[in-house]
Amino acid sequence: MELSSKLTLEMLGKPFLLEKRIELLHAIEKHGSISKAAKAVPMSYKSAWEAVDTMNALSTEPIVRRETGGKDGGGTTITAYGQQLLKNYAILKDEHTRFLERLSELTDIQSGSFKTIGRLAMQISARNQIQGEVVSVASHDLKGKIVLKLKGGQKLVSIITKEAVENLHLEQKQAVIAIFKANVVSLSTTKDAKSEENEVTGTVTKIEKDADSVKVLVDIGDHDTIVAVMPKEIFDKMELKEESSVMASIQADDIMIGK
Repeated sequence: MELSSKLTLEMLGKPFLLEKRIELLHAIEKHGSISKAAKAVPMSYKSAWEAVDTMNALSTEPIVRRETGGKDGGGTTITAYGQQLLKNYAILKDEHTRFLERLSELTDIQSGSFKTIGRLAMQISARNQIQGEVVSVASHDLKGKIVLKLKGGQKLVSIITKEAVENLHLEQKQAVIAIFKANVVSLSTTKDAKSEENEVTGTVTKIEKDADSVKVLVDIGDHDTIVAVMPKEIFDKMELKEESSVMASIQADDIMIGK
């Protein structure tokens, strides 16, 4: 038994983007004609125009535009705003599908077993949760080595169990989250050429202190930030300040992978 659900986005409390309307928009983009698009979906010509009028009315900008003139007597086109909506819906649809797949894995409808379903709503206390793209996946013995490319172009290496690699179905070009605690991040003002740890370059953007410890925020590019927490006496020896250039080091074994 499988779980299924339609993805619908609402605007002003009314259905805005439904899967059938998304199919219609793609058909309009392909055929350049509302009549041809309606046949391709399929739906009636009247229903197609009613759907288009509803979307245009609810949207802050036109999604579909009727053009007149030209050698073929005009046609119907998707605006730049409409094309961006299609891209955004595709991203949401992909995440929605992944959620349902994960929900199916954790649920046995027939036996009524829902014991592990709470994992889907779990929040993680680790302060560092950074999105990256899987560059490579290599498994050896009981461990797996995952190389990630961050949004700013820098790379992180994570060492997890081979079983975790298989359970997560990790593969190249997949978007995942690198997760690690703030207290496993070491900061340095110089690069250690002999170090085998992850070393990510960045700039200190904020420093917060209390009686015993210091929290340092490091901008590593493209709006990604690494948080490091260290004892106050160690921070004082480093003489760090805002806008200082630093190296953030994290051992590969300390980086978990989520998706």
